[in-house]
Amino acid sequence: MERLPTSPGEHPGTAQPPPAPAGDRPGLTQPPPTIPGDRPDAAGSAPVRPLPPPATAVISEQGVVTGWSEGARRLLGYAPAEIMGRPAARLLAPDAGPVAPPAAPWPADLAGTLALRHRDGHDLSLPLNATRRTTTSGVTEWLVTSTARAEEEAGAGVAPQDRAPGTRAPEDRAPVVEAPGPGTPAGGTPLPGLVTDETLGAWAFTQSPCLLAVFDTELRLLRANTAMERALSLPQARMRGLRLTDIVPDPVSEETERTMGLVLRSGRPQHAPTALRPTGNSSEPGRPAAVTALTDDDGGIRAVCLAVHARAEEPEHNLTRQRMLREDPGAGIGTTLDLERTAQELTDAAVPRLADAAAVDLCETPRHSRPTGPLPLRRTAYRSHPPGTPPSGGEEPVTHPAHSPLTQCLTTGRSAVYRMDDASLAQWRATDPEAARLDQAGTHTLMAVPMVTAGSTLGVALFTRHRNPQPFTPDDLQLAEQLTHRAATGIHNARRFTRERTTTMTLQRSLLPHTLPDQPALDIATRYLPAGTEAGIGGDWFDVIPLSGARVALVVGDVVGHGIRASATMGRLRTAVRTLADVDLPPDELLTRLDDLVLHLSTDESSTSTDITTGIGTTCLYAIYDPISRELTHARAGHPPPAAATPDGDVYFLDTPAGPPLGLGGLPFETTTTTLDEGTLLAFYTNGLLNPRETDIDQTLDTLFTALAHPSSGLETTCDRILTTLLTHPPTDDIALLVARTKSLQPQHVATWTLPHDPAVVTEARHRTTEQLAGWGLVDAVFITELIVSELVTNAIRYGKPPIQLRLIHTDTTLTTEVTDYSSTSPHLRHAHTYDENGRGLYLIAQLTQRWGTRHTPTSKTIWTEQTLM
Repeated sequence: MERLPTSPGEHPGTAQPPPAPAGDRPGLTQPPPTIPGDRPDAAGSAPVRPLPPPATAVISEQGVVTGWSEGARRLLGYAPAEIMGRPAARLLAPDAGPVAPPAAPWPADLAGTLALRHRDGHDLSLPLNATRRTTTSGVTEWLVTSTARAEEEAGAGVAPQDRAPGTRAPEDRAPVVEAPGPGTPAGGTPLPGLVTDETLGAWAFTQSPCLLAVFDTELRLLRANTAMERALSLPQARMRGLRLTDIVPDPVSEETERTMGLVLRSGRPQHAPTALRPTGNSSEPGRPAAVTALTDDDGGIRAVCLAVHARAEEPEHNLTRQRMLREDPGAGIGTTLDLERTAQELTDAAVPRLADAAAVDLCETPRHSRPTGPLPLRRTAYRSHPPGTPPSGGEEPVTHPAHSPLTQCLTTGRSAVYRMDDASLAQWRATDPEAARLDQAGTHTLMAVPMVTAGSTLGVALFTRHRNPQPFTPDDLQLAEQLTHRAATGIHNARRFTRERTTTMTLQRSLLPHTLPDQPALDIATRYLPAGTEAGIGGDWFDVIPLSGARVALVVGDVVGHGIRASATMGRLRTAVRTLADVDLPPDELLTRLDDLVLHLSTDESSTSTDITTGIGTTCLYAIYDPISRELTHARAGHPPPAAATPDGDVYFLDTPAGPPLGLGGLPFETTTTTLDEGTLLAFYTNGLLNPRETDIDQTLDTLFTALAHPSSGLETTCDRILTTLLTHPPTDDIALLVARTKSLQPQHVATWTLPHDPAVVTEARHRTTEQLAGWGLVDAVFITELIVSELVTNAIRYGKPPIQLRLIHTDTTLTTEVTDYSSTSPHLRHAHTYDENGRGLYLIAQLTQRWGTRHTPTSKTIWTEQTLM
C-alpha cells in the first residue's frame, strides 16, 4: 500500500483549517456525543452494544492533518491540538513498512494495513482506508478511516490511562448480539434445514432491491444492504461509523442529514424528494427516499432507516428520452447564424433518438401575428432514419390545406400529437401529397410543433415515427417543443443577423467614398473587406480629402465594435474629419478635436443606451502630403503606423508617435514630418490586416513588407497581392486598406514672389501674374486671376503684416492662387449695401472660383482660391 500523502520533506507545513461543518453536522474535532447505555430489551436478551466513535482523520493534498476525530484520539492517543496542522508522516512507524493488501472487489482509493506509531511510542499495525474526495466548497482532501477500535488495540500496548474516559476494557464489555446466520435459531444452536424469522429478516434487509441504510442517533452508519453498497460503490465495512456527508460529500447529502435529524427529534417519518445522489455527481438527479425512526418496545428512538426505492425498468424509448434530457439535446442547435444549418441541426438532434423522421418548414417571411389560414411553407431541412431521399418540392413553397396538422399548428399556435388513423385526419390524408408521402413511409404517429419566438411565427417542425412501434407520448411532445424552441430562437437570430448585416453593409458602403477625387499629389488604390464572422460589420473607414495648395489628406480609422451602431459612429467621425480638414488643421490638432467629439458621443449615448459602441477606443491615422515639398505630415491615435517602400525596394514603418486611442481625453497627439522620394509607396491599413488567424504577427509583417518591396505596375494589383498573401482565411475583423504612390510637382509648375508691404505693389503683382499665365499657356484665365490677385494682395497690405507672399500653382486641372501674410486675422464674406465702398471683393472671388478658403500656421495665414481649367 502507498504511504499517505505528506508535505514536502515531511516537515510541518502551514496548517489548513478543517472544513466547515455542514448544517448541524458536528466537526471531526468535536467531543463525542453521549452514547446511550446498554439496556436489555423486553425479552431480556443481551444488550445491544452502541457504536463507538469512528477513528477518522482528514489529510490535505499537502499531507497536513486538518481533521482528527475522537475515535482517532482513542486509537493513537494524540489529542487534536497535538496533531492537527502537522504532517501526517509523523504518524508513520519509522521501521515498519506498509503491508500491501490483497486485491479488493471494491473501488477504494487506498486500502490495506499500515504501521503507525502510538503517542506513547509503541507501533500499531492498523487496517486503514483512504478515500480522496472533494468537499462542497471545492477543497480536495483525503478521508482516512480505520476499522480497528481502541479497546481492541489495548492488548497491543495501550495503557489504561490512555483510554478515553468511560471506555471499558475488552473483558468488561457486554456480549454483542450479532445477526444470526442462515440455519441458526434464536438460541444460537444451528438446526439443519431450518430458516428462522431472524434469518429471513437478515436476508430481506441484505437482499432487498431497495437501497437501505441504518444510522444511529448521531447519524453514523450502522448497516447498509447490498443495494446501498452497490449504489455507493463502497462496502459496509468502509462506511460503518461514517456520516452520509462523509461518504458522499454533496449538498443533497447535507439536506438528507437534516431530514434524518428531524426524524430523530419528531419521531415522524419524512419524505426526501432528492435524498441520495450515489456518485456525488451534480449532473445525476438525486433519488427520492423515505426516512423513518427505528424505536424499541418502549417507544425510544434508537436509530433511523433511510430507504431509497428501487427504480422500475422503463421502456427503452423513455430511457432514451431521459438520456437526451440529461445530455442537453439542444446543445447542438443554433451553433451558427446560418438559417438553413440551424434548421438542419434541429432535425439532426431529433433523429433517430426522438423521431424516425423530422422536417422543418419555414414561412417565406416571418409573421408577426398568428396566421388565420394556410401559409406557403418551404421545406428547409429534412432527415430520416435510415437515411432516405428528402421529399420533393423543397425548393418551392407549398401551401398545405386548412385541415392539415401543419396548418392547424400554425393557426392555433399549439403543438399536438396525431395518430395517422384518426378520423379527423381522413380528409387531409385524402387530399394532401404530404399525407400520402407519410402513409407510404408507414408513419403511425406524428407531432406538429409551431416555431414561434419573440412574437413571430417562423414555421412548423414535423416529427414522425414509422420504425419505432411506440407512439409519441406527452413527454415526447414536451421534448420536441424544447428542441423546436431552441431552433426557432436560432433561426430568428440568424434572420435578424442577416437583416442587420445587410443594413450595416448598405450603411457602410454609403459612408465610404464611392470614387476617389482627382488630385495631383498621389496615385491611390483602396480596398474594404467586411469581417467574415458572426460579429458583424465593423466601423473601419478610409478617406481621401483634397486640400489647398495641391495637397491631399489621407485618413484611415477603426471604430471599436461591430454592427449598425459602429457604422453610424464611423459615419459621424468621417464627417467630422472632413469638416476639420476643410479648416486645414494640422494632424495633431485635428485628432485633438476628434478626441473631444468621441468623448461627447460617449457621454450622450451612455445616458440613453446600454450599448458600449460609443466610439471610445477608436483609432485613427491622419496624414497630409504636399507634392511641392514632398513632405508627409502625419499623426496617429492608437492606430498601426503606415508602411513605406522606397523606389529602391527598402520597406520600413514610418516613425509616427503612437498617441492614445480616441475617447480617452486630455492626452496629447504629436505630429511628425517625413520627406519622401517621388514614387514612394505608402500603405495605410486597419489592424484587421495584421490579425489573421493562425499566423504569427512577425510572419504577417514579413509578408506585408515582401508585397510592398516587389510592387506591381498598378496599385490595384498591389492591393490584391497584399490581401491574397496575408489572408488565407476569411477575415475575423474588418479591413480597410489604402495604398498610395507619391508624386511631386515640378518647380516649373509653381511661381512664388515675395512682395513689399506697399499699396503700389498691387500693379506689379498683376503684371507678374499675367506674364506667368502667358508662359503656362493659360491666357483665358488671365482676367479672373488678375482680379483675384488684386483683391487678395490689397487685403493683405491693408489688414495683414509683412512679409507678403504670392504663389501660383498650376496642375493639369486647376490653377491655385495663394496670398500669405503674417497676421492672424481672417477674412469673411459679408453682405454689402448699395452705397458701401467695401465688402464686395470676397463675394466676387467666391463667385468666380470653384473653391476658396483660409489656412493658418502658428505665425501666418494664407488665403487661397482654386479655378478649374477647362
